[in-house]
Amino acid sequence: MSGKSHYGLLKGKKGIIFGPLDESSIGWQIALHAYREGAQIAISNIAMAIRLGNLQQLADACGNAPVLVCDASRNEDVDACFKELKETFGPVDFIVHSIGMSQNIRKQVPYEDLNYEWFMRTLDVSGISFHRLVAYALKNEAINDGASIVALSYIASQRNYWTYSDMGDAKSLLESIARSFGPRLAKRAIRINTISQSPTYTKAGSGIPGFEKMYDYGELMSPLGNATAEECAEYTMTILSDLTRKVTMQNLFHDGGYSSMGATIPMIKLAHEVLHDKDLAQRVDLDEFYPSR
Repeated sequence: MSGKSHYGLLKGKKGIIFGPLDESSIGWQIALHAYREGAQIAISNIAMAIRLGNLQQLADACGNAPVLVCDASRNEDVDACFKELKETFGPVDFIVHSIGMSQNIRKQVPYEDLNYEWFMRTLDVSGISFHRLVAYALKNEAINDGASIVALSYIASQRNYWTYSDMGDAKSLLESIARSFGPRLAKRAIRINTISQSPTYTKAGSGIPGFEKMYDYGELMSPLGNATAEECAEYTMTILSDLTRKVTMQNLFHDGGYSSMGATIPMIKLAHEVLHDKDLAQRVDLDEFYPSR
């Protein structure tokens, strides 16, 4: 990345990125790019992630960025985080939500048999926390007029992806929160959007059963191929910058064209091979999933 051009898109701006964990995470790449585009940033995660991750390495790479301990599912933590952020930086110009977690997925609990306590935790950590960040930024007057707020989503918010389970519900909630806040923030020219990213090899993503198959499918169905975490960070810079002052309440697909495709030639060829190869066809037994066919 050091050889890439930077454009000063965020020069003079200040912001906070919630959720980076390690070098594979999208939040990590967003923090690096924001700093290299001229922003002064803070990074935040829960105490355990700070202990187990490499956040100090990220902080060092971003000009000794402050690392704020915050569980985004706890009101008191978020309130204290924005109070500390305001004391450190003053009001910020952007907020990035890169947070997601599902115990049901981690424990491979079938969707039809969800543990409801874990389900509520999924919704709280992965969806409602977005509302909490925005609400407490406003309550603490810790965000500037004209700011940009972004959360990371996935197309499973709108379509069914079997093993994405209750995280699909959480992403639907996340996107709805952005729409609901949109007109309420507009009076201060604050915009709020979600970015629907390709399947990406992160710690969270790789924990989804069959993730490598989702990734390969995305690659076959995307004319430009799956977008990487670094490419997502590059795109996010445009949404945080003044170049997108009139973009708000949008779910912005960053997926190589996947979301607009019905089929691709490679996928059609693969399906034809499977259907006409008896051994393969037996391994992909549609009756197992759809016995009424």
